[in-house]
Amino acid sequence: MNVRRTPVAIFLTAILALGFSLGSIAATSSAQASAPSASVGQLGLHTAYTVLYKSGSTGLGVRKIQARLKERGIYTGRVTGTYGSKTTGSVKVFQRNQRLAITGKVNQRTLDRLRSKTSTPTDAALYNLDRRCLTGRVLCVDKTDRRMRYVRGGKIVKAMDARFGCKSNPSRMGAFKVFKKSRNHVSSIYHTPMPYAMFFSGGQAVHYSADFAARGYDGCSHGCVNVRKKAAIAWVFDQIRIGDRVVVYRS
Repeated sequence: MNVRRTPVAIFLTAILALGFSLGSIAATSSAQASAPSASVGQLGLHTAYTVLYKSGSTGLGVRKIQARLKERGIYTGRVTGTYGSKTTGSVKVFQRNQRLAITGKVNQRTLDRLRSKTSTPTDAALYNLDRRCLTGRVLCVDKTDRRMRYVRGGKIVKAMDARFGCKSNPSRMGAFKVFKKSRNHVSSIYHTPMPYAMFFSGGQAVHYSADFAARGYDGCSHGCVNVRKKAAIAWVFDQIRIGDRVVVYRS
């Protein structure tokens, strides 16, 4: 038997179908909207346990970790910026003391705990500065890492590679004062250019070396502290005054 549907019945059927469809869409959207909340939690957990530093890592971040561990009395020796077995062992000790997972690797949780237990490392702590370098204007020369740092008020203003005397004429170690400056100096003994020379001990001076710039550490000096970055030493030359200190040491 054929049943004729009135216009009113057709209209009501359409409305019901539309309502069902909208309800389904709303339910799907609601489910999708609630899903990210779990993902955000998982993301935070993942971030907390992601390894940031481990054996083989290098750089300033590692220096900061070593300096902070040193402040705690756990890490000993030089701050190197290289994450090796010594750093791994020190991190394990810290993690054990703080009841963290003992991995020897630094994740965000370990780093946050270490930061909360220590102070912000100073330049002196990060770069093994000699205590005599911490006041006034100083040319702080570290023969161990072969770097010269211009330090003012305990803060490193500029740092550069340095080369030293040969075994037969070693660069003298100790605390000295600049007693002479010569912008375009030429050695009276070896007749070689010594631009931006700052004399601190007899004939020994800090100066630019074209040989150092060309050959690097394959060569050595007659006792002077060589610098190979001309623009850097020229700038430092203009900052240093007669009487400023030069500290040559091993860290």
